[in-house]
Amino acid sequence: MADPSSYRPKPGQIPDSPGVYRFRDEHRRVIYVGKAKSLRQRLANYFQDLAGLHPRTRTMVTTAASVEWTVVSTEVEALQLEYSWIKEYDPRFNVKYRDDKSYPYLAVTMNEEFPRVQVMRGHKKKGVRYFGPYAHAWAIRDTVDLLLRVFPVRTCSAGVFKNASRTGRPCLLGYIGKCSAPCVGRISPDDHWELADEFCDFMTGRTGTYIRRLEKQMTEAAEEMEYERAARLRDDIGALKKAMEKNAVVLADATDADLIAVAEDELEAAVQIFHVRGGRVRGQRGWVTDKVEEITTGALVEHALQQLYGEETGDAVPKEVLVPALPDPLEPVQEWLTARRGSNVSLRIPQRGDKRALMETVERNAQQSLVLHKTKRASDLTTRSRALEEIAEALDLDSAPLRIECYDISHLQGDDVVASMVVFEDGLARKSEYRRFEIKGRVGDTQVWHGEGQDDVRSMHEVISRRFRRYLADKERTGEWVDGNPDNPGTSENPDAPIASSLTEDDGRPKRFAYPPQLVVVDGGQPQVAAAKRALDELGIDDIAVCGLAKRLEEVWLPDDDDPVVLPRTSEGLYLLQRVRDEAHRFAITYQRTKRAKRFRAGPLDDVPGLGDARKQALVKHFGSMKRLRSATIDQICEVPGIGRKTAETILAAFASAAPPAPAVNTATGEIMDEEESGTTSGSAGEPVAAGAPEDRRGQET
Repeated sequence: MADPSSYRPKPGQIPDSPGVYRFRDEHRRVIYVGKAKSLRQRLANYFQDLAGLHPRTRTMVTTAASVEWTVVSTEVEALQLEYSWIKEYDPRFNVKYRDDKSYPYLAVTMNEEFPRVQVMRGHKKKGVRYFGPYAHAWAIRDTVDLLLRVFPVRTCSAGVFKNASRTGRPCLLGYIGKCSAPCVGRISPDDHWELADEFCDFMTGRTGTYIRRLEKQMTEAAEEMEYERAARLRDDIGALKKAMEKNAVVLADATDADLIAVAEDELEAAVQIFHVRGGRVRGQRGWVTDKVEEITTGALVEHALQQLYGEETGDAVPKEVLVPALPDPLEPVQEWLTARRGSNVSLRIPQRGDKRALMETVERNAQQSLVLHKTKRASDLTTRSRALEEIAEALDLDSAPLRIECYDISHLQGDDVVASMVVFEDGLARKSEYRRFEIKGRVGDTQVWHGEGQDDVRSMHEVISRRFRRYLADKERTGEWVDGNPDNPGTSENPDAPIASSLTEDDGRPKRFAYPPQLVVVDGGQPQVAAAKRALDELGIDDIAVCGLAKRLEEVWLPDDDDPVVLPRTSEGLYLLQRVRDEAHRFAITYQRTKRAKRFRAGPLDDVPGLGDARKQALVKHFGSMKRLRSATIDQICEVPGIGRKTAETILAAFASAAPPAPAVNTATGEIMDEEESGTTSGSAGEPVAAGAPEDRRGQET
């Protein structure tokens, strides 16, 4: 491992101008390429104290053995040079989008005497019209098969075309009317080229002209009693409409745009692109990348734009590119796109309307792509086994942790504090073992803290204590050893009692907390880990390992250790710990939202002693709004069932002392739900809950 100070340039050597820099390893291989508005300021960030660097950046600078740079005139030139070097050197520490395949395009070879419609992959050729990309080649063939009824363009290869010309016999498509058979002279080169041009016009979205023309021809044929020709035209119209249904209009005014969405976590990011041409979705593609450096969403978008348009020119770059976040700075990227297209390109974030709705669809596809990628990775038995072994080695465990429990705390500005416990067995989620907890600020008969000042550390201590108290109680009731003594087979009340046959309830189901984990994971750093360890020590449990996963830098913290364990970025063990932590957070947030939705807030009514939720809801329902209730008389309030005169007077007094008036809010109906959520880690004994599918996190962890 190299010391960055050994190859750090002197401050005066680095120019204060735009440029591109390259880090090389000891074998002179380029491992990272970056660009900067100011090379001096940017490179200085890499040569600070290693403890202050992001773990991935720290790995890069300690792997490198030298750094060099090239000065350019503008940031646009820097962007272009950065892209060229990334393509040339393929650096291991740069963001690389892994495309699982080469996406197919529908291509029309307009540069040939007899243009051909075909599926094409790879580099684009001059003189060929491209449509797409499509997710699958069969989607192209289905579309072409429908359109060949109306536009019988050649689809055969050069060999088949040459053989048909030699023998004077067309292929099968020529006999069934799905090819105009230019190979045997049934159509002239000019007419066939015009037919291919009409096919291209239809694919670009100009569909109304051809539909109306065919409908007119069908009507004329019917009037002339040429019913067979009218029936063929009717079928042609149906084929065109069916092809159009496959590409429904999503944006008005025949808009040409690309929509890019990003779904990401701390280690990976999924990018999804929808290509809209003529207002219709013409293609879709997606990538997944490792986040090998600390990078923002805007930077991910910038890399996606480079990969999308780095080798494209002209109309291949659309007039409008919609993104979830703008690169910083924006101007160089926009200038670069404009230069690639040859005219102005709008790069922006959609805010409302059809474009915003379509962007949400693209975002859902990106989320699904990331989930699918993670699911495929987690379903592999060999990968899971390696992950458990890496965790055991990193945490110095005697064996692989086959059962892992993770705890997370969630609350809204200190209210509705809840916790979750999720269980992974053999690297897979065991959702029937999930538990959720309501933090009470109390462990057993001991008051831990009062309502004010609740924090995540104390919540963690409570939830771990409650969970493992239940574990010890279940072990004792089942006749197993108690008080940490394996030689005592009976219960504390009756040591001579027979040993129970299993840790099950009367109906055969396992007890809620009968099985201990080999590893407890908490979402947080040293304070949360210390609280969890202290709770286990107080209960006399010393055979369960504890660790914490700090979200910001993905560091693994162990009890009594001043420094964290940093697992490699490519570690399957780190990936598994991250999945466990994220699932605990999701489950806690879901429960917290459920509790908040059930809680009825009614402004000044909350300050009326003895007035419960049922009577608050009855008052709001009777008057229709808090405004009407505020202006009501005592007699009118007394008309509400369960409300006496004294209570009515107290209600009006509460309104009189409240300023300014607050509207009634019932969160069960979804009103005024714009507070930010915060989630952290811990839990306590609660009821079993079926875990749902992962949902969008609108909250932020604290």
